[in-house]
Amino acid sequence: MGFGRTRGLTLSGVEGRVVTVEAQCSGGVPVFVMSGLADSACRQATDRVRPAIRNLGITLTAGRWTVNLSPAGLPKTGSGLDLAVATALLAADGHLDGGQIDQVAHLGEVGLDGTIRPVAGTLPMVAAAAADGVREVMVCPVSAPEAALVAGVRVLPVHTLAQVREFYEARAAGTDPVLPRPVAPPVDPPPAPDLADVVGQAVARSALELAAAGGHNLMLVGPPGAGKTMLAQRLPGILPPLGQEDALAVTAVHSVLGLLPSGGVLLRHAPFVAPHHGASMASVIGGGSGVVRPGAVSRAHRGVLFLDEAPEFRRDVLDGLRQPLESGEVVIARADRHVRLPARFQLVLAANPCPCGGSGGCSCAPLHRQRYLSRLSGPLLDRVDIKVAVSAVARADLRAGPGEPSARVAERVRGARERQARRWADHPWSLNSDVPGAALREGRWRLPDRDRRPLDESLDLGLITLRGLDRCLRVAWTLADLEGVDAPRYPHVAHALMMREAQGVKAA
Repeated sequence: MGFGRTRGLTLSGVEGRVVTVEAQCSGGVPVFVMSGLADSACRQATDRVRPAIRNLGITLTAGRWTVNLSPAGLPKTGSGLDLAVATALLAADGHLDGGQIDQVAHLGEVGLDGTIRPVAGTLPMVAAAAADGVREVMVCPVSAPEAALVAGVRVLPVHTLAQVREFYEARAAGTDPVLPRPVAPPVDPPPAPDLADVVGQAVARSALELAAAGGHNLMLVGPPGAGKTMLAQRLPGILPPLGQEDALAVTAVHSVLGLLPSGGVLLRHAPFVAPHHGASMASVIGGGSGVVRPGAVSRAHRGVLFLDEAPEFRRDVLDGLRQPLESGEVVIARADRHVRLPARFQLVLAANPCPCGGSGGCSCAPLHRQRYLSRLSGPLLDRVDIKVAVSAVARADLRAGPGEPSARVAERVRGARERQARRWADHPWSLNSDVPGAALREGRWRLPDRDRRPLDESLDLGLITLRGLDRCLRVAWTLADLEGVDAPRYPHVAHALMMREAQGVKAA
């Protein structure tokens, strides 16, 4: 009996996996069997593919059809393997040349009428195919611009199974028809909010610039209407554009979630993600039953995760941020797999000083105010480098006129990051916030004892932890970078410690 084999693609978290799809017909009672740890959507591929092939005017040979998805121990999810299954069946039944399809990866959902439809996660799956040595990938025209972002891969866009058959028949005859590549209209990102819109708040604006320059985590505490959310929303606008590697990683996450805008362009700007305070653990950290999906922390990879009304979030969700803040990734453990999701983000927390908001006429008892902020655990706040008390806007602030625009602040941020990149050029990190504490406490980058004295005294008194000391050192280096000096001095270290221990911000 006939045998057909080709390549398909599936997802594991946000990483693509190459799957070998085999089809064979043998004698026996007519039935279709699929093996290889396919989920329900993937197992139903034969139910979609058989009517689609029949609508081509082709009737598959009656018999026992077996479709095997290899490696068998890798869970396969979704409908993206439909096109590979259809191609393998057509080759096994003699309607396509098996030698032509063996080295081509096929990706797409097949409709009952034979149309090829897009699936989420095209970019990471095509990238996995390229890494595995595949040089041609067949997708639907809607997914073609996204697939073309991967270098070294020829994209073959097809609308229908009939076009798939015509393409391989022409190639078997010695010709290689050029399939038209759809031209997607360019998508211009919306303009980022400008810092010039923020009235007053000189201290908070300075803290925002410092956080952007070094990639530090930030907490803003103040009454409603003070501008905490406005400040947080403007942080991505002063961050530098993403590099090629980071842009591909961010675009891949958004592709998996189906949030990538049409047009096949890389996301070059730092993402801004602000989940609601009622969000669940799976929606923020990632996971879910069955298919493991990225959460808000992965959507904010290389960007900003903003938690407004932070004390209102569930305690387990807040404490779940501690591990990705340290490692830059989320590890979701299941009985049959471990999935790693990227999650290197800047955390920005915003909170009112008390349950009523802390505006004029506050009647909250000191115990209630203390208890409210204590919903943010000490271990979480220990990972926040900069804490700022944001005061209400006064009439004098309105008279001062518009503040400094984002473009000017972004230029200073860019200069500070260039200095960091040059300093850490021989190391695996490029931002001060990523430097291991031991590298700043010992060896070449250790500060003189006279400059470190505020931190050493606070550590001896138990006012900060060793992690807090390391994070203060990182902030001090960023302050020095913004000033353009070679290394932090006593004022920089004292300033970093002051911003970490801002009054009215610490939890009980």
